[in-house]
Amino acid sequence: MAWDEVGAGPRPFVLIHGFTGSRDDWADVLDDLGALGRTLAPDLRGHGDSSNPGDPAGYTFEQLVGDVVGFLDAAGVERCDLLGHSMGGMVAQRLTLAHPERVASLVLMDTAPGPIGILPPAVLEAAAKIARAEGTRALIPAMRGAAARDAQRPPSMLRAEQEQGSERYWARISRKLEAMDGEAFATLGTLLAGHPPLGSRLAAIRCRTRVLVGAEDAPFLEPSRALAAGIPGAELVVIPDAAHSPQVENRTAWLAAVREHLERARA
Repeated sequence: MAWDEVGAGPRPFVLIHGFTGSRDDWADVLDDLGALGRTLAPDLRGHGDSSNPGDPAGYTFEQLVGDVVGFLDAAGVERCDLLGHSMGGMVAQRLTLAHPERVASLVLMDTAPGPIGILPPAVLEAAAKIARAEGTRALIPAMRGAAARDAQRPPSMLRAEQEQGSERYWARISRKLEAMDGEAFATLGTLLAGHPPLGSRLAAIRCRTRVLVGAEDAPFLEPSRALAAGIPGAELVVIPDAAHSPQVENRTAWLAAVREHLERARA
Protein backbone atom coordinates (compact mmCIF):
# COMPACT_ATOMS: atom_id res chain seq x y z
CA MET A 1 0.00 0.00 0.00
CA ALA A 2 1.25 3.46 -0.92
CA TRP A 3 0.47 6.42 1.33
CA ASP A 4 1.20 10.05 2.13
CA GLU A 5 2.01 11.19 5.66
CA VAL A 6 2.28 14.69 7.14
CA GLY A 7 2.31 16.21 10.61
CA ALA A 8 2.98 14.71 14.02
CA GLY A 9 0.95 13.83 17.07
CA PRO A 10 -0.16 11.01 19.35
CA ARG A 11 -3.39 10.01 17.57
CA PRO A 12 -3.38 10.12 13.77
CA PHE A 13 -6.13 11.16 11.39
CA VAL A 14 -6.51 8.52 8.66
CA LEU A 15 -8.19 9.36 5.33
CA ILE A 16 -9.78 6.64 3.16
CA HIS A 17 -10.60 7.70 -0.41
CA GLY A 18 -13.49 6.49 -2.56
CA PHE A 19 -14.11 4.44 -5.71
CA THR A 20 -11.83 5.49 -8.61
CA GLY A 21 -10.00 7.84 -6.22
CA SER A 22 -6.56 7.85 -4.62
CA ARG A 23 -4.61 9.69 -1.97
CA ASP A 24 -4.40 12.54 -4.50
CA ASP A 25 -7.98 13.34 -3.46
CA TRP A 26 -6.50 14.94 -0.31
CA ALA A 27 -3.58 16.76 -1.94
CA ASP A 28 -5.17 20.21 -1.64
CA VAL A 29 -5.90 19.86 2.09
CA LEU A 30 -3.16 17.55 3.36
CA ASP A 31 -0.84 20.28 4.66
CA ASP A 32 -3.75 21.95 6.48
CA LEU A 33 -4.62 18.65 8.13
CA GLY A 34 -0.96 18.04 8.97
CA ALA A 35 -1.00 21.26 10.99
CA LEU A 36 -3.64 19.61 13.22
CA GLY A 37 -1.57 16.46 13.85
CA ARG A 38 -0.25 13.32 12.21
CA THR A 39 -2.29 12.58 9.08
CA LEU A 40 -2.10 9.45 6.90
CA ALA A 41 -3.67 9.00 3.45
CA PRO A 42 -3.28 5.51 1.91
CA ASP A 43 -4.24 4.25 -1.54
CA LEU A 44 -6.65 1.30 -1.34
CA ARG A 45 -5.75 -1.86 -3.26
CA GLY A 46 -6.42 -1.52 -6.96
CA HIS A 47 -6.14 2.28 -6.72
CA GLY A 48 -3.34 4.81 -7.03
CA ASP A 49 0.12 3.39 -6.40
CA SER A 50 -1.00 0.44 -4.29
CA SER A 51 -0.92 -3.10 -5.68
CA ASN A 52 -3.37 -4.12 -8.40
CA PRO A 53 -3.81 -7.87 -7.82
CA GLY A 54 -6.31 -8.25 -10.66
CA ASP A 55 -8.26 -10.93 -8.76
CA PRO A 56 -11.98 -10.29 -8.26
CA ALA A 57 -11.92 -12.32 -5.03
CA GLY A 58 -9.69 -9.64 -3.50
CA TYR A 59 -12.16 -6.81 -4.07
CA THR A 60 -14.56 -7.14 -1.17
CA PHE A 61 -15.36 -4.84 1.73
CA GLU A 62 -13.91 -7.45 4.09
CA GLN A 63 -10.61 -7.44 2.21
CA LEU A 64 -10.47 -3.64 2.07
CA VAL A 65 -11.12 -3.47 5.82
CA GLY A 66 -8.36 -6.03 6.38
CA ASP A 67 -6.00 -3.98 4.22
CA VAL A 68 -6.64 -0.81 6.21
CA VAL A 69 -6.15 -2.63 9.53
CA GLY A 70 -2.90 -4.09 8.18
CA PHE A 71 -1.85 -0.60 7.12
CA LEU A 72 -2.56 0.76 10.61
CA ASP A 73 -0.45 -2.03 12.09
CA ALA A 74 2.42 -1.33 9.69
CA ALA A 75 2.26 2.41 10.41
CA GLY A 76 2.28 1.84 14.19
CA VAL A 77 -1.24 3.20 14.68
CA GLU A 78 -3.10 1.58 17.54
CA ARG A 79 -6.04 3.99 17.49
CA CYS A 80 -7.01 6.74 15.06
CA ASP A 81 -9.55 9.32 14.04
CA LEU A 82 -10.89 7.89 10.78
CA LEU A 83 -12.46 9.58 7.75
CA GLY A 84 -14.03 7.63 4.90
CA HIS A 85 -15.21 9.24 1.65
CA SER A 86 -17.89 7.59 -0.51
CA MET A 87 -16.80 3.93 -0.90
CA GLY A 88 -14.13 4.69 1.70
CA GLY A 89 -16.95 5.60 4.08
CA MET A 90 -18.49 2.17 3.54
CA VAL A 91 -15.12 0.63 4.41
CA ALA A 92 -14.81 2.91 7.45
CA GLN A 93 -18.24 1.90 8.77
CA ARG A 94 -17.35 -1.78 8.55
CA LEU A 95 -13.91 -1.27 10.05
CA THR A 96 -15.44 0.57 13.02
CA LEU A 97 -17.95 -2.23 13.57
CA ALA A 98 -15.34 -4.99 13.28
CA HIS A 99 -12.54 -3.23 15.18
CA PRO A 100 -14.09 -0.58 17.45
CA GLU A 101 -10.95 -0.44 19.56
CA ARG A 102 -9.01 0.99 16.59
CA VAL A 103 -11.34 3.94 15.91
CA ALA A 104 -11.49 6.83 18.37
CA SER A 105 -13.76 8.97 16.21
CA LEU A 106 -15.33 8.77 12.78
CA VAL A 107 -16.08 11.12 9.90
CA LEU A 108 -18.34 9.71 7.19
CA MET A 109 -18.26 11.90 4.10
CA ASP A 110 -20.63 11.73 1.12
CA THR A 111 -21.28 8.06 1.73
CA ALA A 112 -24.13 5.66 2.50
CA PRO A 113 -25.12 2.77 4.79
CA GLY A 114 -26.32 0.70 1.83
CA PRO A 115 -25.99 0.30 -1.94
CA ILE A 116 -25.85 3.34 -4.15
CA GLY A 117 -26.48 3.47 -7.89
CA ILE A 118 -23.40 5.14 -9.36
CA LEU A 119 -24.48 4.39 -12.93
CA PRO A 120 -27.53 2.78 -14.56
CA PRO A 121 -27.02 -1.03 -14.51
CA ALA A 122 -26.60 -1.30 -18.29
CA VAL A 123 -24.02 1.50 -18.35
CA LEU A 124 -22.14 -0.01 -15.39
CA GLU A 125 -22.09 -3.41 -17.08
CA ALA A 126 -20.75 -1.93 -20.33
CA ALA A 127 -18.11 0.11 -18.49
CA ALA A 128 -17.01 -2.95 -16.50
CA LYS A 129 -16.61 -4.94 -19.72
CA ILE A 130 -14.44 -2.20 -21.24
CA ALA A 131 -12.35 -1.85 -18.05
CA ARG A 132 -11.62 -5.58 -17.98
CA ALA A 133 -10.83 -5.84 -21.69
CA GLU A 134 -9.05 -2.56 -22.42
CA GLY A 135 -8.15 -1.07 -19.04
CA THR A 136 -9.65 1.87 -17.23
CA ARG A 137 -7.88 4.37 -19.50
CA ALA A 138 -10.39 3.50 -22.21
CA LEU A 139 -13.20 4.92 -20.04
CA ILE A 140 -11.81 8.44 -19.80
CA PRO A 141 -13.15 9.93 -23.08
CA ALA A 142 -16.66 8.65 -22.36
CA MET A 143 -16.58 10.01 -18.80
CA ARG A 144 -15.44 13.44 -19.93
CA GLY A 145 -18.00 13.52 -22.70
CA ALA A 146 -20.81 12.50 -20.34
CA ALA A 147 -19.83 15.26 -17.90
CA ALA A 148 -19.86 17.86 -20.68
CA ARG A 149 -23.39 16.79 -21.71
CA ASP A 150 -24.79 16.60 -18.17
CA ALA A 151 -27.18 19.54 -17.77
CA GLN A 152 -27.68 18.65 -14.09
CA ARG A 153 -24.02 18.66 -13.13
CA PRO A 154 -23.74 20.44 -9.75
CA PRO A 155 -22.64 24.10 -9.92
CA SER A 156 -19.83 23.51 -7.41
CA MET A 157 -18.29 20.84 -9.68
CA LEU A 158 -18.43 23.21 -12.64
CA ARG A 159 -16.83 25.94 -10.53
CA ALA A 160 -14.04 23.59 -9.37
CA GLU A 161 -13.27 22.70 -12.98
CA GLN A 162 -13.21 26.37 -13.97
CA GLU A 163 -10.97 27.35 -11.05
CA GLN A 164 -8.46 24.57 -11.69
CA GLY A 165 -8.68 24.81 -15.47
CA SER A 166 -10.28 22.00 -17.49
CA GLU A 167 -7.01 20.39 -18.55
CA ARG A 168 -5.61 20.21 -14.99
CA TYR A 169 -8.96 19.13 -13.57
CA TRP A 170 -9.36 16.27 -16.03
CA ALA A 171 -5.68 15.35 -15.92
CA ARG A 172 -6.02 14.59 -12.20
CA ILE A 173 -9.12 12.48 -12.80
CA SER A 174 -7.42 10.70 -15.69
CA ARG A 175 -4.30 9.85 -13.66
CA LYS A 176 -6.40 8.26 -10.93
CA LEU A 177 -8.49 6.28 -13.38
CA GLU A 178 -5.47 5.11 -15.40
CA ALA A 179 -3.83 3.84 -12.21
CA MET A 180 -6.90 1.82 -11.23
CA ASP A 181 -7.05 -1.93 -11.80
CA GLY A 182 -9.73 -2.74 -14.40
CA GLU A 183 -10.89 -5.63 -12.23
CA ALA A 184 -11.21 -3.27 -9.25
CA PHE A 185 -13.44 -0.97 -11.31
CA ALA A 186 -15.63 -3.83 -12.51
CA THR A 187 -15.94 -5.75 -9.24
CA LEU A 188 -16.19 -2.85 -6.81
CA GLY A 189 -18.59 -0.96 -9.08
CA THR A 190 -20.94 -3.94 -8.97
CA LEU A 191 -20.45 -4.30 -5.21
CA LEU A 192 -21.34 -0.66 -4.56
CA ALA A 193 -24.59 -1.06 -6.46
CA GLY A 194 -25.65 -4.30 -4.77
CA HIS A 195 -24.19 -4.96 -1.31
CA PRO A 196 -26.39 -5.63 1.76
CA PRO A 197 -27.18 -2.46 3.77
CA LEU A 198 -25.91 -2.19 7.34
CA GLY A 199 -29.33 -1.17 8.68
CA SER A 200 -29.66 -1.71 12.42
CA ARG A 201 -25.95 -2.57 12.75
CA LEU A 202 -25.21 1.15 12.67
CA ALA A 203 -26.49 1.40 16.26
CA ALA A 204 -23.38 -0.51 17.38
CA ILE A 205 -21.10 2.38 16.35
CA ARG A 206 -20.43 4.17 19.63
CA CYS A 207 -17.55 6.52 18.87
CA ARG A 208 -18.06 10.25 18.20
CA THR A 209 -19.26 10.47 14.60
CA ARG A 210 -19.74 13.38 12.21
CA VAL A 211 -21.52 12.86 8.89
CA LEU A 212 -20.49 15.32 6.17
CA VAL A 213 -22.21 15.77 2.83
CA GLY A 214 -22.10 18.38 0.09
CA ALA A 215 -25.38 20.28 -0.25
CA GLU A 216 -25.37 19.59 -4.02
CA ASP A 217 -24.55 15.85 -3.73
CA ALA A 218 -28.17 14.80 -4.36
CA PRO A 219 -27.67 10.98 -4.42
CA PHE A 220 -26.00 11.05 -1.00
CA LEU A 221 -28.19 13.51 0.93
CA GLU A 222 -30.79 10.99 2.07
CA PRO A 223 -28.20 8.25 2.80
CA SER A 224 -26.28 10.78 4.92
CA ARG A 225 -29.43 11.55 6.89
CA ALA A 226 -29.92 7.81 7.40
CA LEU A 227 -26.37 7.48 8.73
CA ALA A 228 -26.83 10.35 11.15
CA ALA A 229 -30.13 8.90 12.35
CA GLY A 230 -28.78 5.36 12.69
CA ILE A 231 -25.54 6.05 14.57
CA PRO A 232 -26.12 7.10 18.19
CA GLY A 233 -25.19 10.74 18.78
CA ALA A 234 -23.97 11.33 15.22
CA GLU A 235 -23.95 14.90 13.89
CA LEU A 236 -24.98 15.75 10.33
CA VAL A 237 -23.17 18.68 8.71
CA VAL A 238 -24.19 19.79 5.22
CA ILE A 239 -21.38 21.64 3.43
CA PRO A 240 -22.77 24.50 1.31
CA ASP A 241 -21.61 25.11 -2.27
CA ALA A 242 -20.21 21.59 -2.51
CA ALA A 243 -21.09 18.29 -4.16
CA HIS A 244 -19.40 14.88 -3.88
CA SER A 245 -15.90 16.17 -3.05
CA PRO A 246 -16.40 19.07 -0.62
CA GLN A 247 -12.70 19.09 0.31
CA VAL A 248 -12.13 20.37 -3.24
CA GLU A 249 -15.36 22.25 -3.97
CA ASN A 250 -15.57 24.18 -0.68
CA ARG A 251 -12.22 23.63 0.98
CA THR A 252 -12.66 26.33 3.64
CA ALA A 253 -16.00 25.06 4.96
CA TRP A 254 -14.83 21.44 4.80
CA LEU A 255 -11.65 22.16 6.76
CA ALA A 256 -13.66 24.05 9.39
CA ALA A 257 -16.03 21.10 9.83
CA VAL A 258 -13.18 18.59 10.10
CA ARG A 259 -11.15 20.79 12.45
CA GLU A 260 -14.12 21.24 14.78
CA HIS A 261 -14.74 17.49 14.85
CA LEU A 262 -11.10 16.68 15.65
CA GLU A 263 -10.90 19.31 18.38
CA ARG A 264 -14.00 17.92 20.08
CA ALA A 265 -13.00 14.28 19.61
CA ARG A 266 -9.50 14.87 21.01
CA ALA A 267 -10.53 17.12 23.89
